[in-house]
Amino acid sequence: MDTDFLHPTLRALRRLQRATEQGGRQLAAATGLTTSQLLVLQEIERRGEAIPSAVASALQFSQATITTLVDRLVMLGLVTRQRSDRDKRQVLLRITEDGRLVLSRAPDMLQERFRDRYSHLPAWEQAMILAGLERLCHLLDAADIDAAPLLDVGPIDRKLQG
Repeated sequence: MDTDFLHPTLRALRRLQRATEQGGRQLAAATGLTTSQLLVLQEIERRGEAIPSAVASALQFSQATITTLVDRLVMLGLVTRQRSDRDKRQVLLRITEDGRLVLSRAPDMLQERFRDRYSHLPAWEQAMILAGLERLCHLLDAADIDAAPLLDVGPIDRKLQG
């Protein structure tokens, strides 16, 4: 039997890509942030205060990516960095009131919808989806790419938009 799965598979990949792009644009319009920046902001808010390595570990982002994202959040006044009183080598990240305001305005993210629906699937179906996506990563030579930048639609600075 000669079944052609190539075109429907490519169409499904394009739909996923478009859904991600649309979600990123909605987020950018509402908050001025990229998806990765919002994820970092949410993680810092969830923890109350956090060291960058803990945020990187929780989100499975590289330390370099977290540094870049936090630099941006600090510049926008959404996060503060402060040396720990107990250990001066440690830098603590805290969300600001402006950061909380941004979080309150953020639309439902694609990742949140996916997480909620995915968690209700049976384990075998979750494993099947994971295996398929991991295989796609290998087919597209994307297995070793840091995921954080792929979630972004680009740098956004609402202060420069006029």
